[in-house]
Amino acid sequence: MARLFHFPLDPFCRRIRLSLGEYGREAALVEERPWEGRPEFLDRNPAGFLPIFEDDDGTSAVGIEAVGEYLDETRRPHLRSLYGSTPAERAETRRLVAWFDQKFHGEVSAPLIAEKVVRRHLPREAGGGPPDMAPVRRALAAIRAHLNYIGFLADSRNWLAGGELSAADLAAAAHLSAVDYLGDVPWEENADAKAWYQRIKSRPAFRPLLADQIRGVSPPPAYADLDF
Repeated sequence: MARLFHFPLDPFCRRIRLSLGEYGREAALVEERPWEGRPEFLDRNPAGFLPIFEDDDGTSAVGIEAVGEYLDETRRPHLRSLYGSTPAERAETRRLVAWFDQKFHGEVSAPLIAEKVVRRHLPREAGGGPPDMAPVRRALAAIRAHLNYIGFLADSRNWLAGGELSAADLAAAAHLSAVDYLGDVPWEENADAKAWYQRIKSRPAFRPLLADQIRGVSPPPAYADLDF
């Protein structure tokens, strides 16, 4: 069976898990904590980041862009691509994927996960300990603008990039779900963004993410509630 090396709360790994679910395909999940820098992990990717996908035939795809495109080429059913069927659709999907993987991640999901999760697992000499609240406060302030943008897109389109579910929806949901696990998404501030998230959260592909449990960090009760 194919294998996905992942950390459960990593948004990029979560997108790949969502993609596999939407394609109706499976892969064995191998948990990896990239901050530990295990030699076996670094042999697979010297850059030290996730996700890593190893196919049945030994083919390896490393990093979110490579794995996402590889799965779309090898796993998609009936030739329907999660990146769109026309150049314009693919361009818009990739624009929004980049928005969430770069801007949202840099401003919101990366600092929150680093401070609230990774620090818990680091030794004190490597920066472990309680979270630094300055980047946490900046992230909590920044998420409001992102929710407004998601709400704007959801109100004007059927899905974020257009008429059909796409990798843009999966990227946004992956990042938001990681932040939601930490209880840090102010859903009450944008009804359109919340309604869009409820739709994607209700899809079968999302169910494995709702069952995730991160050692030392418990999600709020509403995390797994479809009617939160």
